[in-house]
Amino acid sequence: MTTALRDLISNPNTAELELIARYGMQPEDPRRERLFEAFAQTGLPTRRMEAWKWTDFKAALSALDRPASQSASDPLASDDALCFRFSPDGFEYPKDLPEGIHLFVKPEPQALGSAEDVPLGALAAALAGSKTRPGTLMIEVTAADLPRLHFAFGGEGEASFARVTIVVRPGAELSVSESYLGGAGFLSSVFEYSLQGDAKLNRTVYQRGADQETMAATALVQLEGASEYTQTSLAFGAKLARLETRLVHKEAGAKAIMNAAYLVGKGLHADITTHVRHGAPSCITRQMTKGAVLDGGTGVFQGKFHVPRTAGQYTDADMQHKALLLEEGAVVFAKPELEIYADDVECAHGNTCGALDANQLFYMRQRGIPERAARALLTEAFIAEAVETAGDLKDILRDEASNWLAES
Repeated sequence: MTTALRDLISNPNTAELELIARYGMQPEDPRRERLFEAFAQTGLPTRRMEAWKWTDFKAALSALDRPASQSASDPLASDDALCFRFSPDGFEYPKDLPEGIHLFVKPEPQALGSAEDVPLGALAAALAGSKTRPGTLMIEVTAADLPRLHFAFGGEGEASFARVTIVVRPGAELSVSESYLGGAGFLSSVFEYSLQGDAKLNRTVYQRGADQETMAATALVQLEGASEYTQTSLAFGAKLARLETRLVHKEAGAKAIMNAAYLVGKGLHADITTHVRHGAPSCITRQMTKGAVLDGGTGVFQGKFHVPRTAGQYTDADMQHKALLLEEGAVVFAKPELEIYADDVECAHGNTCGALDANQLFYMRQRGIPERAARALLTEAFIAEAVETAGDLKDILRDEASNWLAES
């Protein structure tokens, strides 16, 4: 490694030196250089950065090592979906696509706007691509009534990076699902979703990992006039797992629904972070996040609505976060924020953390339900609201949550 490359990041740890080495092995490209420099300004995020103070990747990721754990099974893969599979060693995709879906597999990187705001997204865009993996996977959608597109990230290895760009043209509709199944010591992906006028997209995210794995899934979403975006996430955590969504309302009349649930066991960490900018008038955002955490687990919720003074007039936005600490020793950090400069808006947010209702537990036990089963039933009912927006996949997400509760 040359001295110049080594100096890209201040005081790099072993993992950062290995990331620099991977960058040095990539073909030279000014766009790739721009992306890696955006990551190198901070390196792996640390708790000294406000947006990452509860999810310290530099402390958790000392080196890029292959974990002993294997990938989890994928509940969202099905015969009726078009599956794109990413692993540390390769990439598989369907060769026959229906009319209305146009695929472009680009070996080279593409520019990424606001790369400094998403350091791990910039890293994914810079290091995606190899002899067996695309630098950028681009998909154009021009019709409705299409099969679901499913993206699966799994397979054993030291590290895995991917970048996917999806453009939904005016009036088109699409369902997308993403499964993050573990197996790699470090995984970082970045998805870009651009919805044009009257377009609709329903996105479902499933994440499961082990206590030796770190992962970050970044989504950048842009909504144009009267488009509708629905997002549902279910996270079980890993050593560190972060699902981050940054959404911008670009034209009037756009609507976004962003729901999430996290269920976190001992030694695991799940972070749900969102940032919504109401950059156009008369846009709507609804956000519901619910979590349940066991002893030794950590849940994080960070949500922010930014409403500019002129462009954000007539905004209608609501953000709610509710968490259950199921046992002593469970930890939840939450920071819902409203940054409002416009004066004609309807914006609200709420945050609650607590234990299961003792009266409800008593009521169920009085009717012969064992305590463990009663606690699982109450928690499942509590979480269910957050996954109702997943469309045809909501029953699968509820089953996954139910299975976790039964095993915990």
